Amino acid sequence: MKKSNRSYLKTSFAVFALTAGLITACETQTDTTNGTGNTESASGGLKIGSLYPTTGDLSSVGQNMPKAVRLAVDTINACGGVNGEPVTLIQEDSQTDPNAGAAAMSKLVDVDNVAGVVGAFASSVSGATIDIAVRNEVMQISSGSTSPVFTERAKQGDFQGFWARTAPPDTFQARALAKLATDRGFDQVATVVINNDYGVGFEQEFVKSFKELGGTVVNENDPVRYDPKASTLDSEAAAAFGNDPDAVLGVLYAETGSLLMRAAYQQGLSEGVTELLTDGVYSEEFVNDVGQTPDGQSIINGALGTVPGASGVALDNLTQKWEEEVGGEVTAFVPHTWDAAVIMMLAAQQAGENSGTGIKDNYRDVANTPGTEVSDPCEAMELIRNGEEINYQGASGDIEFNEYGDTVGSYDVWTVQSEGNLDVIDQVLPVSEE
Repeated sequence: MKKSNRSYLKTSFAVFALTAGLITACETQTDTTNGTGNTESASGGLKIGSLYPTTGDLSSVGQNMPKAVRLAVDTINACGGVNGEPVTLIQEDSQTDPNAGAAAMSKLVDVDNVAGVVGAFASSVSGATIDIAVRNEVMQISSGSTSPVFTERAKQGDFQGFWARTAPPDTFQARALAKLATDRGFDQVATVVINNDYGVGFEQEFVKSFKELGGTVVNENDPVRYDPKASTLDSEAAAAFGNDPDAVLGVLYAETGSLLMRAAYQQGLSEGVTELLTDGVYSEEFVNDVGQTPDGQSIINGALGTVPGASGVALDNLTQKWEEEVGGEVTAFVPHTWDAAVIMMLAAQQAGENSGTGIKDNYRDVANTPGTEVSDPCEAMELIRNGEEINYQGASGDIEFNEYGDTVGSYDVWTVQSEGNLDVIDQVLPVSEE
């Protein structure tokens, strides 16, 4: 496989930030970078956007997601692009803010004329952007917006098929975390969540699942939900940790979540209580922001969490490519973001047209059974060009989309070590809903 110029990958975001503002709204002759480092006409070629938080409350987790989209586009462009032309990528920062995300989506669909958008990450941002995408017949594939609200809205027909996600919904992760809590012998659990679709939806599913497994949620009738824009969280920490629970479920974002965990420690409430955490804070930066005890141990030493898992040959291949062309480790949700971008481009090739409708009508065909199992994006493209049916095997796992755009997955169990490192120690499957 031909590989992208390494120096270009290191500088692409700085260059793109400058050039994106210069892109005109012309429909037939738009000068922009095409993912190979060259500037040429992108008339008629597939245009996709990415919408991820490089600033704001989720930026510590979200920094690598736009890099994953860029790497996917570079990879496809190196082996012929989509429908005979290079793919154009326009990247926007959601700022972990619904208003900023909505403005960015409006720009992507109205000015940049994209056919699809990879993102967003925060469920609150995707909630603010999806209606814009649907109105404009733009396909949106998120790699991290996991709120159950999207499933319910899809069932109601709100999205007309223009929504999918490569990370499983929190309906499944909440059940997995409830099972983990039960397996660890926690009988009395309190909850504290960020007050948005992500936090509240997760909380409600966890409470239901944990009770079905025989556990007690001590603050079920008085749930603790904090303002996403809060600057102090002392009272919320006291309410969640103050009833002597075995564990506290925290459905948090990294920036505000670190304030809450530190506040619980400073009030002397967290000793002997295990923190149960989710993918939203799966980063060592979050652990560092929470802080250390006077003897140099992490304040949340021993905390347990879940994050959508990834495994297989496709992940190994992506890991090698990532290390060679981007550098560093493949972090949480990078495989899901890579898969979302690849599937979007494969679907456009399958459709034979660079439109949101074409992607919508074909994304399940390229990802689901039946078809030839294939994990290499360029090999998958060649099979489609030859008229063959494919079953794309993702770096995030074997992706099978249902009619609502959801896919089921397993979850890695992670813990915080005493020195603040994160370590994956197990895997857990969600308990099936009877």
